[in-house]
Amino acid sequence: MTMKYVLSFNLNGLPVETLVKATDTLLDVLREKLNVVSPKRGCDNGDCGACTVLVNGDPVRACLTIGLTVAGKNVQTVEGLLQDGKLHPLQRAFHEHYAAQCGFCTPFLTKTPSRLASRSWRAFLATCAGVAHMWKSLKPFRQWLPASTRSRDDG
Repeated sequence: MTMKYVLSFNLNGLPVETLVKATDTLLDVLREKLNVVSPKRGCDNGDCGACTVLVNGDPVRACLTIGLTVAGKNVQTVEGLLQDGKLHPLQRAFHEHYAAQCGFCTPFLTKTPSRLASRSWRAFLATCAGVAHMWKSLKPFRQWLPASTRSRDDG
């Protein structure tokens, strides 16, 4: 029999509690135990960022984070960006510019826009049909981006 542990933490501002195995990742806990759908299972090795969430304000890859390590902490997903039932300005910009497209990278991009200049994400975005839409949606948030990307203009 596999031992299970009670895991309690705040998810998007609300207390949650669930039973987990010691080996369950935060991604498993969010998607399979708590039915949170925004963090996606992509590469399962931390490279793609599709599972990115904030833990106490810091971006983490949920596929690499053991669920029990968030006990007592604050976890925020894309769903947690809503403000009084309304989209966060960054979510609204993504919606207005059709930047979400397939939704694979939305958790990463809406949580960590400053990391768009990283080498792995430049390569990924070069293959994405929605890259021009993403840059348009991020224009109002350029202060978060590295200086090297602020002058980029894709229409």
